[in-house]
Amino acid sequence: MSAYRYSLGKFIKDWMLIISMVSGVAAYLIYRSIPALHPAGPVLLSLCKSIQPMLLFAMLFLSFCKIEPRQMRLHRWMGWLLLLQGGLFTALAFLIASFPGIQLRYALEAFMLCIICPTATACAVVTGKLGGNMAGVVTYTVLINLLVSVMVPLTVPLIHPIEGMSFWKSFLLIISKVFPLLILPCLAAWAVRYLLPGIHAWFLRYSSASFSIWAVSLGLAILMSTRAIVHSGGSMWLLLEIAGGSLLACILQFASGRMIGARYGCPISAGQALGQKNTVFGIWLGYTFLNPVISIAGGFYSIWHNVFNTWQLYRKRIGKLKGEQTPIAGEP
Repeated sequence: MSAYRYSLGKFIKDWMLIISMVSGVAAYLIYRSIPALHPAGPVLLSLCKSIQPMLLFAMLFLSFCKIEPRQMRLHRWMGWLLLLQGGLFTALAFLIASFPGIQLRYALEAFMLCIICPTATACAVVTGKLGGNMAGVVTYTVLINLLVSVMVPLTVPLIHPIEGMSFWKSFLLIISKVFPLLILPCLAAWAVRYLLPGIHAWFLRYSSASFSIWAVSLGLAILMSTRAIVHSGGSMWLLLEIAGGSLLACILQFASGRMIGARYGCPISAGQALGQKNTVFGIWLGYTFLNPVISIAGGFYSIWHNVFNTWQLYRKRIGKLKGEQTPIAGEP
């Protein structure tokens, strides 16, 4: 019996991401197939939206407890990644603005949304599991969120003008979404580190729980993504078009990130920083600034990048994915 419990526990731990994804999809489909549960829908939706930020905050707080402020340094690969994301997003915006009737426009907009979508707040957790530089990924996460806050208000009006939405209003709207779930956990962790070292040491003993917290958060994110896809109201061709655009963006970004990072000895960190996205934020970004239908690209992307992460974690377990040297990049 003990051997069975061990093997079951190991199986759950090894395939936690896939289990979370399947659970998220199944939970929503079960809810949708039982009419008696539908009256509770608004309450359940509100509950999910309330729980998820708390889980993300806890996960990030535990991750930041492991990172010292002096470890957050700028590296050259970050500049190339920012240039790739910002440049490609701007070029696509001008292309669509110049040719509004262009074929496969939905696929292009889905691709564009997935390109500019910032790095996932959970990226540091996965990067650490893969043997990458958590501090470097956190630094890039801050940088790309700042870039998104500026570029989206400047560029999106070219293709989707929003009446009454000025640059500063858009900028502050994005910052209000970013600050509570990115900056506050960082400040709180560092405050505990320097002001309450005993409590900080206690949190460090449980820092590995961040992966389990992320698995629960992932299940909720996939549930919300499934809901967005089901409620999109688009035709099957439209869904395939958007899914294709998001898949292409996922492949391109992981491949480009690893290629750029390899030049500086950090393929895992750069690949995750560019490829693993904050898809919940991406769905909100698409719904608020682009087209509500396009927002489901974030839901599809959530599936693609988590499947790829599961495959990478599997390769890491069997010894076919080598970690990066620590410290990773000695160059500023």
